[in-house]
Amino acid sequence: MTSLEVSEETEDSGPGGYAAARLLLLHEKERSGPPRRAALARLTDDWLAALFAAAAPPRGVALVAVGGYGRAELSPRSDLDLLLLHDGSADKAAIAALADRIWYPVWDLGLALDHSVRTAAEARATAADDLKVHLGLLDARPLAGDHGLVAALRTTVLADWRNQAPRRLPELDALCRERAERMGELQFLLEPDLKEARGGLRDAQALRAVAASWLADAPREGLDRARRRLLDARDALHLTTGRATDRLALQEQDAVAAELGLLDADTLLREVYEAARTISYATDVTWREVNRVLKARSARPRLRALLGGRGGAARAGTGRAGTGKPPVERTPLAEGVVEMDGEVVLARTARPERDPVLPLRAAAAAAQSALPISLHAVRRLAATATPLPVPWPAEAREELVTLLGAGEATVPVWEALEAEGIITRLLPDWERVRCRPQRNPVHTWTVDRHLVETAVRASSLTRRVGRPDLLLVAALLHDIGKGWPGDHSVAGETIARDLATRIGFDRTDVATLATAVRHHLLLVETATRRDLDDPATVRAVATAVGSLGTLELLHALTEADALATGPAAWSAWRASLVADLVKRVAGVLAGETPPDPEAAAPSAEQERLAIEALRTGEPVLALHTEPVVAEPEEPEPVGVELVIALPDQPGVLPAVAGVLALHRLTVRAADLRAVDLPLDLGAGSGPVLVLDWRVAAEYGSLPEAARLRADLVRALDGSLDIPARLAEREAAYPRRRGLTAPPPRVTVAAADSRLATVIEVRAQDAPGLLHRIGRALEGAAVRVRSAHVSTLGANAVDTLYVTRPDGSLLPDEEAIDLARALESALR
Repeated sequence: MTSLEVSEETEDSGPGGYAAARLLLLHEKERSGPPRRAALARLTDDWLAALFAAAAPPRGVALVAVGGYGRAELSPRSDLDLLLLHDGSADKAAIAALADRIWYPVWDLGLALDHSVRTAAEARATAADDLKVHLGLLDARPLAGDHGLVAALRTTVLADWRNQAPRRLPELDALCRERAERMGELQFLLEPDLKEARGGLRDAQALRAVAASWLADAPREGLDRARRRLLDARDALHLTTGRATDRLALQEQDAVAAELGLLDADTLLREVYEAARTISYATDVTWREVNRVLKARSARPRLRALLGGRGGAARAGTGRAGTGKPPVERTPLAEGVVEMDGEVVLARTARPERDPVLPLRAAAAAAQSALPISLHAVRRLAATATPLPVPWPAEAREELVTLLGAGEATVPVWEALEAEGIITRLLPDWERVRCRPQRNPVHTWTVDRHLVETAVRASSLTRRVGRPDLLLVAALLHDIGKGWPGDHSVAGETIARDLATRIGFDRTDVATLATAVRHHLLLVETATRRDLDDPATVRAVATAVGSLGTLELLHALTEADALATGPAAWSAWRASLVADLVKRVAGVLAGETPPDPEAAAPSAEQERLAIEALRTGEPVLALHTEPVVAEPEEPEPVGVELVIALPDQPGVLPAVAGVLALHRLTVRAADLRAVDLPLDLGAGSGPVLVLDWRVAAEYGSLPEAARLRADLVRALDGSLDIPARLAEREAAYPRRRGLTAPPPRVTVAAADSRLATVIEVRAQDAPGLLHRIGRALEGAAVRVRSAHVSTLGANAVDTLYVTRPDGSLLPDEEAIDLARALESALR
């Protein structure tokens, strides 16, 4: 059906015909994107015009579309923004009746309506008080009635906008910044709001408003395409959900991708991020220009006052070309690079076509000066700069390191280079990680931005390493393998080796960078998931690292990577564990022998508690309520220490873990060991289990030690049914509905330990998870030597060192069977 046929049907059959024609149009697979939005706007125009005409309107009245509808950008569930404009000559009752005859049919169809009834003077006055109303009127479009009235209003509103630009634009800038602070940046969010987030459709509308002021204009290259991409995504979101939503929720992304004909949700997000990045960059450039122009305008009256007492001849010879404008200073920053008007620009003598290092030199100078690099300069560099030779000359390598070492100021400069394709030209593999989403909710950024943020974090750690240049480049490249299938650390090692060679590092440095990328997760994963008292753990890390210099580099890279990932990825607790591991590995690399954990004597407190437990035959515990911190000056608590001693008996791990779960205590780390007390202590005989755990309250205060002990006694004698109590709590406080969690995965880790078999559990974090693991291990008749708990976001990784009851390692087949049984029990 053509749009003409649709319109005729609408006029013949009224609202019902419009609804049917609208439904037919929205499900036309052959027509989507801008053509469908325009057709939907025309269809709606014709229907509303027919309603207006049927209501016999008086003279001097017009029906006007404003906002997104005024731009003819109607998505399937868009609001209809309508203004009933009149000249004030008609009776108020007649105007009210006319409004009702238009508004009610819209409401009857269930369409969202934003409506107003105003004279031109009232509309102008409202716009003067309400910025959002003024923005909507900039897109006013007549639908029916007195078009001259609408044209006059548009002319007046636009003139007001231009005349009031010095006041209105800062107000609009502040509004955009507040919204960005509240909604986040679209280009990094896993569930972005396509309209309200920074880089979304609201910002695109703001750029149109700035252009309408004639004060400044946005970079137009790619901007219309970016807007269309976001509008297309919103159309598909409306169609697949049937709701007027702008939030691209995780559970909707596959359906939206399919509606748009894209491969998968990741492809969808990458396209959305690309569009948002284009709009965000244009926003930065545009507001910078607006502020520059406004600053220059505010300076002119002061200049005129200063020059007011001089003669015309004096004024004619002042400033630029006798214009009376102040001379623009050009401050040299580097060879071929100067600062002018608060931006970094190319010197008049710069020749990018003869100076291949100039793009990096200009970027480094801008970042070190904490100044933006001008759009014109970046585009000139992108268009005319000669490619760098391979390998790069030493100056280029040094300028890259300088750029990366500038801290926070690196980010906007890097984004400017990336927007014009310079980064991909310098580092070809960058294209595969550009705008690539990270599905792990722990991550704050896309892959490419995470790499830059890691370099930013690393810039503050350069005093801790002997080779700060290697640290900064390793930070930039550590996740470069995420653009390829398979283990990103393995793929990244090869890519880092190639890129480091391209950048011009020598063979030794290339090998160091490749090792750093290959093992950038080694320290944190080992420290949080392995038994550091096991000599095999420390020796394995020492073998992988190879040298003290590389260990030093990895230590700093680990911290920078975690800090750049997000708040859940680093804490004083993790920092202390990594530092402990680094200290032990450094000892091995220096030729020391790791201490034998079996020969280590219990602490005085452990021995005291063990004696009391053996004497009474009951659990004894100590809860240290003062938080444990990584270092004396580190204020961040990592939990409190809980030490429990009790005669060796079955069911200890599930009982203790269950009691802690009931009291809403999160287990950070757990160490279990059997202690044989010397006979001369007079404490009786038999092994005593000592559990040294680190715990933290989920919320609220810590429970009393006496309550923990009482519940533990009940759990061990069977009078406290922990599974039932946990089930009751889960039923009373069900978790919010969300994505279905992937199934748990249990594996036998290749740890080469001579002390125990290492079982690794990866599962959705939940109250009582460690209790369920303990019950399953008790059922399998294995002994838990130690447990190491790590939680990132909603994911738990628990590593358990287990043995047979006699303390021997499990044979391979028995270990595999245990892993399968444990995995089955956790499903």
